[in-house]
Amino acid sequence: MRGRITDDSASPRAERRDYWGVVLDAPDAAVLARFYTELLGWQVYQEEPSFVSIAAPDGVAYLAVQTAAGYQRPTWPTTSGAPQMMLHLDFEVSDLGAAVAHAVELGATVADHQPQQRVQVLFDPAGHPFCLYLGD
Repeated sequence: MRGRITDDSASPRAERRDYWGVVLDAPDAAVLARFYTELLGWQVYQEEPSFVSIAAPDGVAYLAVQTAAGYQRPTWPTTSGAPQMMLHLDFEVSDLGAAVAHAVELGATVADHQPQQRVQVLFDPAGHPFCLYLGD
């Protein structure tokens, strides 16, 4: 991408400047960020009253959550006239049952509609769909 800083990946994470990430809206940024921090085992990277960024200890990807006034939970599968999902997150796991149980323990809910056998669709506490899946 033009204007994007590239890095040779030999630099320590804190010194790199080639980060990329996804930002989710939520009714409370801190609550949803805490869910994903516990689910993924990541750490808080940046925290403000209405914006929290979390990241894995390696790599340059991050997940951020921002408080959005008037936030409405998306629907999945899509329902006419209801807020639609704009994206979903995928996480590969080695034990689907254990991963789903852990996510539910942290506040996720399992979707009624499950379109694939090796994938489980869940909703985070703010209603964003995310998938846990078994790799090949």
